[in-house]
Amino acid sequence: LSLTPDNAGAARIAIEHLVAGGHTRIAHITGDPTYTAAQDRAMGARAALADAGLELVGDVLFSEWSEGWGRDAAALLLTRYPEIDAVLCGSDQIARGVLDTARDVGRAVPEDLAVVGFDNWEVLTTNARPGLTSIDANLQQLGRLAAQRVFAALDGVDIGRGTQYLPGRLVIRGSTVARR
Repeated sequence: LSLTPDNAGAARIAIEHLVAGGHTRIAHITGDPTYTAAQDRAMGARAALADAGLELVGDVLFSEWSEGWGRDAAALLLTRYPEIDAVLCGSDQIARGVLDTARDVGRAVPEDLAVVGFDNWEVLTTNARPGLTSIDANLQQLGRLAAQRVFAALDGVDIGRGTQYLPGRLVIRGSTVARR
């Protein structure tokens, strides 16, 4: 049995939050395309947008999991698609870079541009200006469940086969608000 975060479902939650806040021109900047998490998050984002009758602005931008990449990708996106009103980022590091570029080019967050990160890495999310809305993958719960399954298996309990996906949760902070 494999336990893993539901990255596609978590991206769906983030997109639904943005759409509920009135955002319709949403882009996605993420990390290394060889990571299953990056691909699953992009798939979940596209599916949620399609369900809302929308599509991603531009292509998913893949590269590295860094603030530098977030800054560069945001500069590219905001130049090419100035109508963007929200960005879903594949990590909190990328999101911090997006916040930097938004500030540099005079886009107010969250009034002009909503930003959502991934991982809920508190040192990044709570120290961001404004605080960064982020998806928490519930990794502590995942670790606890994994340990419980190991002990159950050692006790001879059939723990099953396949993959069990654990849902993420959205932690809302100041980088997203409902648009009026």
